[in-house]
Order: sequence, then C-alpha cells, then structure tokens
Amino acid sequence: MDSDASIHPFIAVRGVTKTYGGVRALSDVSLELAAGELHALCGENGAGKSTLIKVLSGVITPDAGEVLVSGRPLRLGSVAESEAARIAVIHQEVVVFPHLDVRDNVFAGREPRQCGGLLLDRGRMRRETEALLARLGERFDVMQPVGELPLAQRQMVGIARALSHRCRLLIMDEPTASLSQRETEVLFRIIRQLKSEGVCILYVSHRLEEVFALADRVTVLRDGGHVGTWPIAEMDPPRLVRAMVGRELLPTDAPGAAPRQFGGIVLDVRNLSRRGAFEDVTLQVRAGEIVGMAGLVGAGRSEVAETVFGINPPDRGSVSVAGNPVPPGSVQAAMERGLALVPEDRQHQGLILPMTVGENLTLAILRRLARCGVRSPRRERETAARLMSELLVKAAGADVPAFTLSGGNQQKLVLGKWLAANPRVLILDEPTRGVDVGAKAEIYRLIRDLAGRGLGTLLISSDLPELLLNCDRILIMRGGRISGELARAEATPEKVLELALPLEVAS
Repeated sequence: MDSDASIHPFIAVRGVTKTYGGVRALSDVSLELAAGELHALCGENGAGKSTLIKVLSGVITPDAGEVLVSGRPLRLGSVAESEAARIAVIHQEVVVFPHLDVRDNVFAGREPRQCGGLLLDRGRMRRETEALLARLGERFDVMQPVGELPLAQRQMVGIARALSHRCRLLIMDEPTASLSQRETEVLFRIIRQLKSEGVCILYVSHRLEEVFALADRVTVLRDGGHVGTWPIAEMDPPRLVRAMVGRELLPTDAPGAAPRQFGGIVLDVRNLSRRGAFEDVTLQVRAGEIVGMAGLVGAGRSEVAETVFGINPPDRGSVSVAGNPVPPGSVQAAMERGLALVPEDRQHQGLILPMTVGENLTLAILRRLARCGVRSPRRERETAARLMSELLVKAAGADVPAFTLSGGNQQKLVLGKWLAANPRVLILDEPTRGVDVGAKAEIYRLIRDLAGRGLGTLLISSDLPELLLNCDRILIMRGGRISGELARAEATPEKVLELALPLEVAS
C-alpha cells in the first residue's frame, strides 16, 4: 500500500537517485512526510537510509529527483539551504565539541552578537539554552563542558541545538542505540512533545519495538529502492521484517562454499564481560571454521572484537588462542599469540593513509623482515609485491599512498597487513562495508581460501546475506549478550532477526 495521499506533505521526496562508483545507493525513491507525523524509515544496512538523510540535510547532491518543502523546491546539495528550510539532523553519534560548554555547543556557528557584532552575547546564549532545555524537561548547568555530561544529556544538547533552529523536520538516526531504558523513555517523551507541536520527525531505527511504539507510518528501503510505505496500524513485526529482507539472497551453495573439515579450537572465549558494552560472552572458533556474528547496532559485537584483541581490557573472563592464554588488554600479546583484527573503520584504525601501499602491507611484520635489527627495504618490497599479487590489489605500484586506492583495495591492504603476520585467528569487523560488488566477491573468495588453509575466522557483519553465504555457524548478539546460535543449514534472515530483535518484538 502506498502512502496516504490525503495527508498534506510538509516534505515531498520525488524520484531521488544517487549513484556511487556505479552502485546505486538510491534508485527513484519517493516519499512524503506530514507535519506532526513520526515517519519511520527502516531497512537493512546498505538499504539507502543514510544516503537519503544526506540528501535531505544538504550534505550530498542527488543525480536525479527533487525535494519539495511545503510545495517549494529545495536547492539540493546545500547544508545552508536545508537549515534555512528548518531541517535538522541528530546523528547516532551526537556531534558535539566536548571541551566547549553546553551553550557554545547549542549555538556553534550561529552565535548571537552584541556591540555591533564585536562581542558574543553570552547572556542571551545562556538564557536561550536554558529555555530550550526546559522545553525538553531538562535542567543542568549550561556552563558545564559537554564532554563531562552523561550520554543522555549530550543527546539532549543535540536535540536542543536542532530546536534552536526552530526545526520543522527533525531527522533522528538510531537515537537510542547507546541509551539506557530510562534514558530512552525520556527521549520518547520528548519525541511525543515535539509531535504535538507540529514537528515532523523522520525516525531511523533497527529497533522495531520503537517503530511500532512511536510511528504513524513506516517506509522500507531495500537495496536503494522504495519497497513501500504503510500506516503503522496496517503493519506487524513479521511483515515488516519480510519487507526489509525480501531481496533474493546469494546462494549458500556458491562455488568455494563446500563443507570443510575443521581442526581443533583455535579461539576460546570464556565468560568475557566489559561493563556497559557486553556481558558473559562465550564462544569458540575451530581451525578452518568461519563463525559469523550478527546483531543490531549497539548489540556489542565490535566491542567484543576489540576486547578479544586486547584494545580494551575486560572486567572478567578469558581469551585463549590454541590453548595459550592471552593476557587481557594487550594488543602486542594478542598478536604474538596469533590473533589479528581487521577493524570496522579501515581508514582510521586499519591503515595509515599517507603511507605507501607497501609500507602499510609490511607494517605489522617489520621486525620479522629486518636483518640484525636493521630494516631491509628489499625484503619489504618483495613481501609487498607478493601480497599485492595474492590479494589482487589494484594500484599503480607499492609506492603510491594508500589514500589513492579505492575502498575495496584499501580493505585488501588491511587484510594483507595481517595475513603477512600468519595469524591463527582472523577477526573481521564489517569487512565489506563500503566496497563495490567486485571487491566484495574477491574478499569472500579470500575468506574462504584462508579457511581452507586452516585459519579460524570470526566474521562480524550487519549484512545478513554475507553471513549466510560465508559462515559455518552464526552467533547472534542482542543487548550485549549472545542470544542464540544457528547452524548454516538452518540459518535464514528471519531467524537471525528474530534472535537479534528485543524479546518483546521477537515474540
């Protein structure tokens, strides 16, 4: 069922299309949002939700289509024009300046001035900030640095900033991913208040219980396309899940996915806990096995990976590699035991972008390549050339900066850097996020080839077809705990989502 045409739209999106490197992030998307409406936007990762948000907020210019605000065309690709149209965005990771106080964050870039523009009118900033917070039912010291505030109050600062624009469309992207139940209830109260004041809210969330509690209508995007828009009263959780995952899946019996023989346990995690992130996580990975880890945003998957690898120390629990205990909180010890982590953020955590391709590939094994403690440029060049050939890295040469490569080839560099260290266990966190279809297929081939050589792999991904295609088992996390496990033969998108969703929705 299409959107209700009787609702007079405040925002009308018409035929918006956006392509990145030959891949359509949005394809002829249309939807309408009415004043005073909470309109939920649902879809898997990669469905096009973030791209649509960027179009509405003026961050990017679409290739085709238009956006109308109260019937008038919005000049696209201009943040200033979107702000002038009173469109505001609150991102999942609230953008704040931690060392500035609350009032400076609320008015950053739009500070009122006095004395002919020579001085900031800090008195007015304080009064208006306090009034905005009072409107939200919040009272805390606006002179306090935002970095010292609890997360929920930082979220309120972000909302206050949006309201200071007198926004008519408020876009909320996974706003409760890091909030407690109590903080979430406070946010819901504010959302209902804003609706009553006529503010239109575009609400992006994987948490379906929130969608059904708050939304008037829901739109589903899938693979960049508009699947449909329905009144929430005509929808139910199973039907919404089917709309979200209804695309044709890659065949699970694809070439290279034949059953393998597994060896002994190479990764043994016991009762691992880190306060505020995850609790009592126990898992094993065998030699030659690919174990997937699924879950919603904020479920704790990346935090588990970082703790296993020693980036963060656990509060309790243990990690062993091939029977050898790994001292907690030590990346060096984890590497020496045979662990490797390909992080989710390849550009900031996985690579040093100004360095060359060759330097990045050999970074983890410089000591091994050295002779008598002295670096060996010849051995480094030979190793880099071999890895580039094995991984099919497309670059002008090993001497070009890493930032010149495409996303897929940058990801191959991160993989190559760790494979050069001959690990026993490889942890992959969103290994194909942001790469094109061809590079994704090559990374899948590499993952399977490594498993065939006996490498144990823990594959963390928000892409369900990716997990179903590559994994022998899938662990599902929900609310910081492992909620279930599915064997390859029994795993389906619906079963994975049922275990990933909060209990009240899944039931």
